[in-house]
This record gives sequence, C-alpha cells and structure tokens, in this order.
Amino acid sequence: LVPAGMPRKPGMTRADLLGVNAGIAKNIVEACAKYCPNAILGLIVNPVNSVVPAMCELYKKAGLDPKKICGVTSLDIVRANKFVYEATGADLAGIDVPVVGGHAGATILPLFSKVPAAKDFTPEQVEAMDKHVQDAGTDVVNAKGGKGSATLSMAYAGAKFGNAVLCGLAGIETTECAYVIRGSKEQLPYL
Repeated sequence: LVPAGMPRKPGMTRADLLGVNAGIAKNIVEACAKYCPNAILGLIVNPVNSVVPAMCELYKKAGLDPKKICGVTSLDIVRANKFVYEATGADLAGIDVPVVGGHAGATILPLFSKVPAAKDFTPEQVEAMDKHVQDAGTDVVNAKGGKGSATLSMAYAGAKFGNAVLCGLAGIETTECAYVIRGSKEQLPYL
C-alpha cells in the first residue's frame, strides 16, 4: 500500500495535487518495478484518476503488468456504506455498496441499487446520496479548515483494501472495488 503525497487543502482541486503527488508516486512505483515487480500496488495517492494511468504507463514501459497497479477507492465505499446506514438504520455489517468509476467528483459512481438496505430509495434520494458520496472528500477538507484530510478513514479504507488483496492472494474469494486499467479496446480504459 502506498499512502503518499500531499493532502488536499481547502480551495485546492485534485488537479492541483497532480504535479507533486505524481512525482512522489513515480519514485515509489519505479522502485517497486525494480525491487518487487510481482507486487500488487495499492496507490492511495490523489488524484487517483490521473496518478493510476500514469503509473500503469510506467509499468508497461518496464514490461510489467499494469493490472498490478490499483487505485484505492475503498474510502468511497466506506462513505457510501455509512450514508446508507445513516439513512436506513440497517445493520452496517450487511451494507456493502459497490462504488465504480474513479475517485473524484462525478466519476465516483455508488451502485445503491445493488444494496438491499437501499432498495426503497426514491430516485431523488439516490441522486442526493450520489452527490453526498461524491462531495464527501471536499466536505472533510473544508471541515478541517486546511489542517488535513480524511486521514483516519483513509487508513481504515487502505486496511480494508489491503485485507481484500491478501485474502485474494490466499485463495479466499473476495470483492473490492478499485480504480484499475481495463482492456485497451474498452470505451473507458480505466474504471
């Protein structure tokens, strides 16, 4: 797991982070390519939507499998699960909202229709919940007034992702959403 880079501050966009954080990620990914080329890399580096494709290109140029580069988007799942719990009071252990797409604004796509606890949501509730998940990172940054971002919840989300990878490597069937490269013929090459 690679939790690296500068956190977002109020007024900053994820694009503002790209120059600094992509350079940090590049150094780490190049070292992994050299010293542990078979590792699965979970990048917790914003902006995920830009950093992951760039790091996949580094892996391709090194002759390595770019599918081993994963953008950790588990925080969006954790947030979506919490918001469904708050709205329904359903058992949190039974809520697991798949979240596909990227990790920035409207690219975050929670699939509430896949969660039994959210089955009675109206279209308006789904739309509001989508926006709530998509804006949650900005809300945290603003609430902390420039003194950090979602550090503890990101640590939890990183541990959740890492556990899923370790379970998979141990042969235990598991599912965890992440921002990864897809086939080159796909309309959306990353999802």
